[in-house]
Amino acid sequence: MAGPFVRVVVCAREERVGAAGPVAYAARMTATALPLFHLYGDPPDDAAFDFIHIETIASRSSVHDWTIRAHRHRNLSQILLIEKGGGEMIFETATMPFVAPVAILVPATIAHGFRFTPQVTDGWVVTFTEDVADVLGEQSGEALNRLKAVAADPLVRLDDPAEAKRLSTLCADLQDEGALAREGYRLAMRALLALIAIEVVRLAVSRARTGTVTLTRADAQVEALRHLIEQHYRQERQIGFYAEKLKMTPDRLNDHVKRATGVTAGHLIRQRVLTEAKRQLVFTTQAIHEIAYDLAFSDPSHFTRFFRKQTGMTPQTFREGRGG
Repeated sequence: MAGPFVRVVVCAREERVGAAGPVAYAARMTATALPLFHLYGDPPDDAAFDFIHIETIASRSSVHDWTIRAHRHRNLSQILLIEKGGGEMIFETATMPFVAPVAILVPATIAHGFRFTPQVTDGWVVTFTEDVADVLGEQSGEALNRLKAVAADPLVRLDDPAEAKRLSTLCADLQDEGALAREGYRLAMRALLALIAIEVVRLAVSRARTGTVTLTRADAQVEALRHLIEQHYRQERQIGFYAEKLKMTPDRLNDHVKRATGVTAGHLIRQRVLTEAKRQLVFTTQAIHEIAYDLAFSDPSHFTRFFRKQTGMTPQTFREGRGG
């Protein structure tokens, strides 16, 4: 069939669990790296495009003793709807308790994990590649793009039962469209995903008491810079490198980023390095000097000075404070 391919899995596990399946793959992951998955337990799939996946929380978490260990997705974002139960969420290096009903936002590349209340917690997990926003078109895709901005606080309380009911109905409809595969189901699935995103963005903005809901397009230059930083932050820390890639002068890039975000381009670079350092300190057993060299610092003392300047504490103090 012509057109972009939307892949969906409904309720049941998509992958084959066996000697060569996701459990075996997950078992091979070591404590020296934060696992990078496609769906939890699956090897990364950089070729995934126009991908929409929906399943119940219980269908996957019950297989893993109701614990989804800390991991990342390179190119997948998620919206969880917790209808029953609760648990704890790891969001980068923070631990956040949650109880139903609540929606949870997980942008691509964010370190996250869950410990669900066994046998009780259920709801939906909607997973999608970021390019789905492009397929939806300029206006419809803005809600998906806005999810990353509002996900600084990933827990969206659903205080009104009607809010949870609306999201539950949309998720059930998304499941049905994928399962029945009727005429036009791919378009319908994209539309339902957009409606879910719009509803969650509205609720998140409302909880933040901003007063209005705006679906403004993300700044293209800032997004391009963020993508470049993601690719090169380990080796390239100078603004000039990124300015050249974006065909701008360093001063112009800094001014543009400052107007769009309130911080400098250099701040974005340093924060990305700091985020990776925190992840490795909390989620791995790597020695601090190994983390320093992995992040391309000239020596461990340079790394310690950088980390203390950004956080007010040494890497060792930070690790010990997080139970490492």
